[in-house]
Amino acid sequence: MAERRPVKPADLIGFATAAGQEAREVATRRRMVNIRLTDEERHVCTDELAEQFAIGRLDEDELHHRVDLLNDAVTHGDLIPIFAGLPTPSLYKPAPRKQGKWRWAAFVGAVWMALPFALAGLLFLVFGREVAAAIFGLPALAWVFFAYRWASRPQREERRKSGS
Repeated sequence: MAERRPVKPADLIGFATAAGQEAREVATRRRMVNIRLTDEERHVCTDELAEQFAIGRLDEDELHHRVDLLNDAVTHGDLIPIFAGLPTPSLYKPAPRKQGKWRWAAFVGAVWMALPFALAGLLFLVFGREVAAAIFGLPALAWVFFAYRWASRPQREERRKSGS
């Protein structure tokens, strides 16, 4: 008897993510069914059929048949039988999402929270209370510094990836 592996929450999250991605692709495909194909889209589909042939999902006769159907296709709906049994063409895969601006909004909130402490530290410094200035001002400045590092992290990682 086969041993059943327990389901982990991470597995469920992965399944939900895959299902969400597939649902977005299906919705995009459904929205575009009646839209006419462009030459560029036809070229992308031809490249994808060639790739499926190269990895062995299609034989030569089936490739030629599907390319002939592709050349006769007028709308995106005509692509459905062409890609039957194959992975969804990249035309229907949504573009990767960019990093949101919410990190910078959180940074502004962190600065706003640190501002009274930094001003209190400045006042203590002006009036000769250096220890009190350090107690109030330095943690506030550290808070702002680390909030900035956190907010700019996706951009630094993007630069690091593109530079390598």
